[in-house]
Amino acid sequence: MGIPEGMAKPEEQRLGPVLRRRDQVQPGTTDQRLLDTEGDSEWVHTDPWRVMRIQSEFVEGFGALAELPSAISVFGSARTKPDSPEYEAGVRIGRALVEAGFAVITGGGPGAMEAANKGAREAKGVSVGLGIELPFEQGLNQHVDIGVNFRYFFVRKTMFVKYAQGFVVLPGGLGTLDELFEALTLVQTRKVTRFPIVLFGTEYWKGLVDWLRDSVVAGGKASERDLLLFHVTDDVDEAVALVTKETGK
Repeated sequence: MGIPEGMAKPEEQRLGPVLRRRDQVQPGTTDQRLLDTEGDSEWVHTDPWRVMRIQSEFVEGFGALAELPSAISVFGSARTKPDSPEYEAGVRIGRALVEAGFAVITGGGPGAMEAANKGAREAKGVSVGLGIELPFEQGLNQHVDIGVNFRYFFVRKTMFVKYAQGFVVLPGGLGTLDELFEALTLVQTRKVTRFPIVLFGTEYWKGLVDWLRDSVVAGGKASERDLLLFHVTDDVDEAVALVTKETGK
C-alpha cells in the first residue's frame, strides 16, 4: 500500500522515533505494512523469527511453572508397557513424591512418564507434563494437570532443570539418556546447584554404571568422585528418601 492517488509524496515522514526526509520517505505506514496480507511469507521461516518463537516458549514456560511448589522431574521411557513392573514402579514413585511434599514433572508422554503422572494425580498432588513436538507425538497423557508443549528440546530441558529440585530416572532409551547426561553434566560442571539424581532399577542401569567406572573413569575421562553424582536403587522409599535428604525437605 503506497501513497493514495493524487496525493503528493510528503517531504518529511515520522515512523515512530525515526525521522525520514526527501528521498528516504517510505510509502505507507508501519501499521499498513503490518496489516497488509500481501507479499512474501518466507520471513516466518527465518532465524530472526525463530528467535522470537524460542523467546515466546521460554516466556510461556516460565509463566506456567513459576508458582509450582518444590518439584522432582521423573524421566523414563515412553515405551514402558502399562502392565509392566516398571510402570507400576513409576506410579508408586509419583505417589510417594507427592506424599513427600513434591510436585511431579515428566515429559508428559505415555509409558513411564504417564505412570509417574498417574501416581501424582492419584495422590492429589500437582502433576506436570512438558511435551515436545515430534513427528510421532501422541499428546500429553490424561493424568497431566498442568501441561506445556514445546517446539524446541533445549527450551524444554531448561524447564526440567529450572523447576526441579532433583531427578528420578526410570529405565529409558536415548531421550532418557539425553536428559540424564544433561543433568549430570550441569551438576558436574557446577552450572547448577547440586541436586540429587536417582537411577531407579539396578539391573537396568548396571551396564551403564560399570562402563562409567571401568571405561570412562578408568581411562581418565572422568573423576572417581563423578560416580557420586548419582545414586542407584530398586526401592521406592529409598529413592524418595535420597531426594528428600539432599533437597532438605
